[in-house]
Amino acid sequence: MSKTKYSEKAQDKIGEVMQEFKEGKLKSSSGDKVKSRKQAVAIGISEAKEKGLKVPKKKKE
Repeated sequence: MSKTKYSEKAQDKIGEVMQEFKEGKLKSSSGDKVKSRKQAVAIGISEAKEKGLKVPKKKKE
């Protein structure tokens, strides 16, 4: 069993968002089309947090 930071459901949510990104259907809060892979992942993590799924805290620099 591999140890992961994200819960299974959180990974599924991020996967759904990435699929939308690949299809060109993902939009940011301003309504603009998301062009960056990093931005798409950030949106997925944010949506997972909103649902209360297990997501690690943001790293402090």
